[in-house]
Amino acid sequence: MRSFRYHLLSLTGLALTLTLGMGSAWSAESYRIDPAHSFVEFSISHLGFSLLQGRFNSISGHFTYDKEKMENSAITVDVATNSIDTNHAERDKHLRSKDFLDVEQFPKASFVSSKFTEKDGKGTLEGKFTLHGVTKDVVIPVTFIGAGKDPWGGSRRGYSAKLPIKRGDYGIQHNLGPAAEEMNLEIFIEGIRE
Repeated sequence: MRSFRYHLLSLTGLALTLTLGMGSAWSAESYRIDPAHSFVEFSISHLGFSLLQGRFNSISGHFTYDKEKMENSAITVDVATNSIDTNHAERDKHLRSKDFLDVEQFPKASFVSSKFTEKDGKGTLEGKFTLHGVTKDVVIPVTFIGAGKDPWGGSRRGYSAKLPIKRGDYGIQHNLGPAAEEMNLEIFIEGIRE
């Protein structure tokens, strides 16, 4: 009987130790990116005359948010490059070709974070952005939009972010004039808590 009590107390103590030790890990919230409410939009100069705008319609990924230990927060995002949409079929076909995205060889663009900091609704994501088979370290400013319960009993959390990139840095060299070297990406992420 004494041996049973000893083992029971030992197990209780171990469980308490694990609970205290893993409290910070349990504070982390895991979210699946909602593809119906998450978007990657872009704008780029059209020959210096106007702006061409479009979006990528297929986005997936997940993120973790830990308000107590921000170093536990992270995000992974994948974008299907063939989902580019500028509301013009022939232009989209050209953008999918080897002149630009070469979607057959590079079917996705991605971002994997390595660090996240946030204060008063403003944050910074650091990580690796891959486009057209080229990976670069980037720093992305992000803005917290909101979080809370949704009408279906779930919980959601959302951010927006902006990332200017130079096409040439990612091996996209097709000549569109010097004004079109830089393009701006705007990202809207809404996650459903798992």
